Amino acid sequence: MKSYLSIAAAILVATAAMAPAQSSFAQVSVNINIGTEPPPPRYERVPASRSGYVWAPGYWNWNGHQHVWTQGHWERARAGYVYQPSAWQHEDGGWRLHKGGWKQDRNYRKHDKHRDHHHDHRDHCPPGQAKKGNC
Repeated sequence: MKSYLSIAAAILVATAAMAPAQSSFAQVSVNINIGTEPPPPRYERVPASRSGYVWAPGYWNWNGHQHVWTQGHWERARAGYVYQPSAWQHEDGGWRLHKGGWKQDRNYRKHDKHRDHHHDHRDHCPPGQAKKGNC
């Protein structure tokens, strides 16, 4: 397992060194598939809500040798996005960590007057209007 991670790290460093300077803004995503099941999640007391922020719950991270707990924290809310927490999934005979982060909210409409006034009308949509995209 250590040799696999060492080879993957060497390839990543070599690739980054040969990339042109213009691509320095590109994002790199590394997925690690390990054979060790993560421990059960720890209980964290979620603090009282903060206006303009979303709570990102804690999760077990992998440091290359063992699982280590990463505590929950506040993330500044982003209009048009939802926060997806980190989660481990059993895949391909091992465990894969899907790191949390912001994903576009397909239901978000930038100029929705009702939403701007903190009134969610999706529960009271007239028949046939949802299919037309009006609710």
